[in-house]
Amino acid sequence: MKQFDYEITDPVGIHARPAGLLVQEARRYQSRILLHKGDHTADATRMMSVMGLGLRHGDRLTVTAEGPDEAEALQAMQAFFRAHL
Repeated sequence: MKQFDYEITDPVGIHARPAGLLVQEARRYQSRILLHKGDHTADATRMMSVMGLGLRHGDRLTVTAEGPDEAEALQAMQAFFRAHL
């Protein structure tokens, strides 16, 4: 399993449009990608799960990937977060 921490920099946080893009990106990989905020965990391939975290500007989360392409998946997710969130 690989992971990275990230602080949401988008002033609006994660709303429907970036959440949808995040889900599309996560679905490209075989690895299981999870978002962790405090005691809550969301499956990055499920829109309602991601939206349910209620991530706002300044929130910190941990992104984990576990599976056959975890290194590639995590690298892509880091790039996505930096570009969009």
